[in-house]
Parts: sequence; structure tokens; C-alpha cells
Amino acid sequence: MLDIIGKRYWYFLASAIVIVPGLVSLLMQPGLKLGVDFTGGTIWELKFAAQVQPAQMKDILSKFDLGDSVVQTAGENTLLIRSKEIQSGSGQKADIMKAVRQQLGDFTELSFQSVGPAIGQEVAQQAIWAVFLAAIGILLYISWAFRHVPSPFRYGVCAIIALLHDALLVLGVFSIFGKLFNVEIDALFVTALLTVIGFSVHDTIVVFDRIRENMGKRTGEPFDVVVNHSVLQTLGRSLNTSLTVIFTLSALTLFGGVTTKNFVLALLIGIVSGTYSSIFNASMLLVVWENGELGSLFKRLVPSRAS
Repeated sequence: MLDIIGKRYWYFLASAIVIVPGLVSLLMQPGLKLGVDFTGGTIWELKFAAQVQPAQMKDILSKFDLGDSVVQTAGENTLLIRSKEIQSGSGQKADIMKAVRQQLGDFTELSFQSVGPAIGQEVAQQAIWAVFLAAIGILLYISWAFRHVPSPFRYGVCAIIALLHDALLVLGVFSIFGKLFNVEIDALFVTALLTVIGFSVHDTIVVFDRIRENMGKRTGEPFDVVVNHSVLQTLGRSLNTSLTVIFTLSALTLFGGVTTKNFVLALLIGIVSGTYSSIFNASMLLVVWENGELGSLFKRLVPSRAS
């Protein structure tokens, strides 16, 4: 039988190698490049009759003290503008529209969303609370669901650690993207992060439930053997389920619209990470905890002083 559990520290090392660069980026200022949903500002989507270059639009915006705006191509003859707050119906907006028509031709306004700084700060606070409350709820639910097995609290803690692994990976990757490619996060990113958390826990519970079932059937066997057998039983199911989602998200990332690309990319990274963590992290942590390896590892890292 394939010994997956025996290589658990290699899986932990692989996770650390992937997560640490993102953590370093998060600790550097700014940790994440926040979009207008959090900082306040305006998202403006315009469709022109002919092709227009983003640089042309930036030149016009710079004349209205909006030179730091981000202008992207969002489809055929369509530009997506992210800028400081422009009040709907204001004279500033009317002047910008007049200048754009004069220099770039006629256009159709597809969408206009403006968010004030106060609302942006409230959204950020609510996002943090949403992630925190979701983690607490998951911990309590799993501890209750596995109440008939020894140390049910461990299952909840290991599931939380696995979802933190996935959340930190997504946050770290987007922190790096923000510094290298000017990628901003918005409210949709929080939705993606919560979806990733739910997917990660769902996959982890499937593995944990098989462990609970096999503990009643394979009494007398070492815990790590039972866990290894359970992981192998659920491996095919987990991979098949995740691959169908990954293929769909990959297609949307490559060929989908620019307005949802970051949302889909966050989901794609999180689903891949969630599949890995549920198989190669959460169950391994259970074994490490059950065997008392955490204590011995800590003693090796922090040797006791000679009395």
C-alpha cells in the first residue's frame, strides 16, 4: 500500500516553500493592493464605437487630476477605468465625458459605480469579520460533528489550519501580483476567499469522515495506518471532483471577461490549494498530533537549558 503518511514532513515543507514568499510580500507595505471597494473610488466601464488605447484615456484623465487611474481593456472597444471617487451627476463627470467624446469619439456608458472612503473602510472591516466568524463556526461544527471520536477538537483545529493554509496562499499570491502587476483586490475577492474556505473544509471533512468510519472498522491498527488507508480511499474522489472545477476555472481565467478574471483566478488558486491541503496537510496534522510529534519537534527546535 502506498505510504502517503510516511512522507508527511515533505508535504509540510512543500507548503512552506509555496506560502513563505507570499507571507513576506504581505508583511511588506502595502501588503495587498486594495481596490476601490475598500479604499473608495469609482469603477467606470465605457464602450466606444472604435478601438481606443488605455494610454489615450489616461491622458484625458490626467487633465482632471486623475492621472493615477488604472485603465484596462475590458473587451472589444471597451475600457474599464478605476479612479479616485467621481460623484455621479457631478460637473466633474460631465466635463470628463465631454472631453472624452471630443478626443476619442462617441461611447456608451456600460456601468458606473462610485464608493466613498467611509463605505470602503466598512466593507474591509466586514470582510475581516466574515472570514473570522466563518472559521469559528467551522471549528465548532466539526468539533460537534466528530464528538464520538477521541479528541474531536483536534479535527476542528486541523481543518482550520488547512483552510488558513489556503487563505494565506491566495492572499500571498495576490499580494505578489499587486506588487508586480498592479492587481487590486475588491469585494469579489472576499467572496472568492470565503468560497475557497468552504471548499477546503468540505474536502477535509470527506477525508476526516472516512477516518472516523475506518477507526471503527480497523480497531487495533496504529492511527497512522488507519489515516493512510482513509486518505487512499478518498484520494480518487477528491482529485476527480477538484479537476472538474479546475478545468472550468482555467477556461474562465483564460477566456473570461476582465471584470471577473481576478475573482476566477483567486478561486482557481484556492481550489488547487484546498485539494492539496485536505489530502496532504489536514490528515497529516492529525497524525502528527496523535503521535505527539509536535512536542518532540518543539523540543528539538528549542533545546532545554542545562540545569
